[in-house]
Amino acid sequence: MKIGAQLYTIRNYTQNEVDLGRALEQVAKIGYEVVQLSAIGPIAPKTVKNLCDQNGLKIVLTHTPEARFLNDLDKVIEEHQMYGAKYVGLGAMSEKYRNEGWLPRFAEDFEGPARKLKEAGLKFMYHNHAFEFVHLSDGRTLMEHLLEMMPADIMGVTADTYWLQFAGVDVNAWMAAHADRLPCVHLKDLVPAGFEVHMAAVGQGNINYADILKTLSANGVTEYALVEQDNCYGEYQLACLKKSYDHLVKLGYK
Repeated sequence: MKIGAQLYTIRNYTQNEVDLGRALEQVAKIGYEVVQLSAIGPIAPKTVKNLCDQNGLKIVLTHTPEARFLNDLDKVIEEHQMYGAKYVGLGAMSEKYRNEGWLPRFAEDFEGPARKLKEAGLKFMYHNHAFEFVHLSDGRTLMEHLLEMMPADIMGVTADTYWLQFAGVDVNAWMAAHADRLPCVHLKDLVPAGFEVHMAAVGQGNINYADILKTLSANGVTEYALVEQDNCYGEYQLACLKKSYDHLVKLGYK
């Protein structure tokens, strides 16, 4: 299992070619060797790939806009094959699907693209938040319905530790039970902040990463654990990525 950086964390520094090159240099300097592309500015994909190559960073996963799966899939496939990235991620289903009335439409819309990605040697990855763990009228969660509709051979889950914990899920148990879905995961920590909770660098909060990482390392499926921190609350985002990386190295991972 390789530790990587989710570039959404540093999206303020990825919106043009010059800043992206500078940011990737810093990501590599921290020690990361793999990255996920997300929230990159209007930069040509080949340029993004070249900048990653120049800094010794392998692209392994993306977050790709929903509309591109439905309307621009051939180009998406071409780009990922150029990147050398096997995993094609959706950051979240759009709001219209997030209820039991329209949820079946998600499978109707995305099963075809997911199967076409599989035919091209790629894998559709769905990234969870907390809303997928709301219970529907039959007592099952939206996530349970989603996994039933989209089998593991065509859809993996980029399981997000923070959002699982936020949703009240036993993170380690869920990871163990759904190992076949988890070639990629997101690592971010959760810390109390008064009567709220905040995102934090890995090791700075209350998620039991020692056990979770052992579970992931032993499952034979998880290839990439990608550090992400959507909100750094005014702290320099690259410093947050370094905190997470340093803690993971202490736990024996890099």
